[in-house]
Amino acid sequence: MATPHINAEMGDFADVVLMPGDPLRAKHIAETFLEDVREVNNVRGMLGFTGTYKGRKISVMGHGMGIPSCSIYTKELITDFGVKKIIRVGSCGAVRADVKLRDVVIGMGACTDSKVNRLRFKDHDFAAIADFGMVRNAVDAAKALGVDARVGNIFSADLFYTPGSVDV
Repeated sequence: MATPHINAEMGDFADVVLMPGDPLRAKHIAETFLEDVREVNNVRGMLGFTGTYKGRKISVMGHGMGIPSCSIYTKELITDFGVKKIIRVGSCGAVRADVKLRDVVIGMGACTDSKVNRLRFKDHDFAAIADFGMVRNAVDAAKALGVDARVGNIFSADLFYTPGSVDV
């Protein structure tokens, strides 16, 4: 059943959803890599698609910018549409000078300067970590493709342009 932010029905989404921030990137991924694609969400311009990749049902949906927007869509996908795995894909910034444009980063843990976790977990800190099997599979796939992927913690900030940030 539709939610305030997603106008899909149960079964419209695959168990696995790839989530870029930009809804147009979701459209590009769906149109470029999936077969038998159909649009399953367009509320507020946040596009979502479901199709198949090598015979497997896969969905792609944007989540917008920032933790609050992302948390709305991930919560509804999991609790209202039965999604089992969400994989964040897309661009990011770096806090280390040795991480260059187009480097592949596989996050195994995430931290933030946002207060969102303290609000959500009743003033407790929460160590967000990825499913080890998914991380291992991503690392193995990168190696098989000859991609030198970096694995480590990632950081999400409430400010896009933080004091002292470098423009790219």
